[in-house]
Amino acid sequence: MIHPKTELKFISKEVGYGVVATEFIPAGTITWALDQLDREFTPTKLKKMNLLYQNILETYCYRNRKGNYVLCWDNGRFVNHSFKSNCISTAYDFEIAVRDIQPGEELTDDYGYLNISEPFKGIDEGTRRKTVYPADLVKYYGAWDKLLIKNFPKILVVEQPLKPLITTKVWCNIEAISAGKMEMKSIKENYFPG
Repeated sequence: MIHPKTELKFISKEVGYGVVATEFIPAGTITWALDQLDREFTPTKLKKMNLLYQNILETYCYRNRKGNYVLCWDNGRFVNHSFKSNCISTAYDFEIAVRDIQPGEELTDDYGYLNISEPFKGIDEGTRRKTVYPADLVKYYGAWDKLLIKNFPKILVVEQPLKPLITTKVWCNIEAISAGKMEMKSIKENYFPG
C-alpha cells in the first residue's frame, strides 16, 4: 500500500503518470508496504496468461527475492524510476523515504533494486548512471544500505500511517536496528539472480 498522503498525477509526456506527495513526507517515513491486497505471480503462472496480461504485469510489477512478480493493487504500481530516488526498498517488505519529500514532489524508486528483467535507459538526471541493469542491486547495494541505515532511526520518530501493515516482529526489528542492538538486513537480500 502506498502512503495515504499521495495521489496519482500526470508528470510529463516522457514519464506519463507518477505518484506525488499531497503533504510533506519526512525522511524515515514508510512510503510503501507490501499488503494482503497486493498480488504475487510466479513466472510459470505469468507465462500461462494471455499476452495482454503478461504485458501489463511486465510493466507494473517488481520482482521479489523469489523471482515472483508482485503487482501493487493501488497507485504504488505507478511509482517511477529515478537515479536519485527519494524512496528505497528494504529487506523487510516496505520502503522508506531517504530524504524529505515536499508537497507536489514525485515519489521515486531506483528500479535497479527491483529485479528488472531487461536493461533500460533512464531519463538523463545528470548522474553517472544512465542505464538500469538487472544486476544493479549486486553492484550498488552498499550505497543503498548506507542511506537506509542513516534513515532507519527516523522510522520511530515520524508519523507512520502505514504502521498497521508492519508486523510486530518487523517493528521490533526496526526498534532493535535503530538502537544499534541488531544489524539491518541488507537490501541485497532482495536480489533475484534471474
